[in-house]
Amino acid sequence: MSEPTANEDRSAEKDPSDWVTGDEPATGAQKSYLHTLAREAGKDVPDDISKADASIKIDELQDETGRGQ
Repeated sequence: MSEPTANEDRSAEKDPSDWVTGDEPATGAQKSYLHTLAREAGKDVPDDISKADASIKIDELQDETGRGQ
């Protein structure tokens, strides 16, 4: 059996908008990585971002910065 590709792995993830804890504040790790990506992309992100929104923004910024590959 072959290993799943990165795209297959991501498609198996639950949509952040469906997360039970998605409205909670982003974790420290999410905030740290998000701010690193935002700095590289020349973007600003709010400090009070939720877990779900942080996850979505991380995915967007990974694509933009090339870190998601």
